[in-house]
Amino acid sequence: MSRRARVSPAEAGLPDGGQRRRTPGLRREEVAVLAGVGVSWYQWLEQGRDITVSPQVLDAVARVLRLSPAERRHLYVLAALNPPAPETAPEDRDMCAGLRRLIDAWMPFPAHIMDAYWNTVLYNDAAAVVLGMSPDSAPNCLVTFFTDPLYRTRMGHWEEMAPRVVAQFRSACSESPEDEGFRHVVEELRGLSPEFAKLWERRDILPGGQNRKELEHPLVGTLYVEATQLRVPARPDLVIVLHTPLPEGATAEKLEWLVSPEGRRGAMYPVAG
Repeated sequence: MSRRARVSPAEAGLPDGGQRRRTPGLRREEVAVLAGVGVSWYQWLEQGRDITVSPQVLDAVARVLRLSPAERRHLYVLAALNPPAPETAPEDRDMCAGLRRLIDAWMPFPAHIMDAYWNTVLYNDAAAVVLGMSPDSAPNCLVTFFTDPLYRTRMGHWEEMAPRVVAQFRSACSESPEDEGFRHVVEELRGLSPEFAKLWERRDILPGGQNRKELEHPLVGTLYVEATQLRVPARPDLVIVLHTPLPEGATAEKLEWLVSPEGRRGAMYPVAG
């Protein structure tokens, strides 16, 4: 009712007739007609009665009421249906400047941002120096993990990490099972890496969380970091990956040196990431 009250007839494409309306916004009858449902059924929906609803009908009601992506998902929850995949609202699309400030503030530790398909969107200077991220590197982190020989030689315990990485990517895919973008990444890697193809067929699922990494850097030796994946609810299409130094091996001090002017001059062979 509150969302119906905030939509004017003109916004819904209806003539207002030039008359004073006792009902703010749209009437129940108008919503029902615009959504293609019965008036009584729509009234029962507002009243929360135990009726059968379908995703198609809820989408029609959400369209008429001009619900945001978050409000549409909430409507599904109220109707006891599985909500659709999260979407980015138009007003939240321009968040990259704030996210850039976030990962830059993480310096001197590496941080980067991926899209839903694990393509690199943004990275800070530490990720460039320590992880080897650059405009010329492979844009997809999963493809890099399985096909970049430098990454493989620098990543400690690669064989132990690989099943976790694949299971976490399958978990990301499961949120949008019909998405062609995920399918393209999987098919590309199947053709490039027999190891990936074998692990993919195991159908393991792990949520994105934390991965311990041991990186062998030619200048400072072993770096022990914890890579944590974070999600921003307003931008469900993005994943923030923050690398936190672990206590072993004076990793924090080594990272600080690597991003210093002296360290940058010597970083001729960065660790791919």
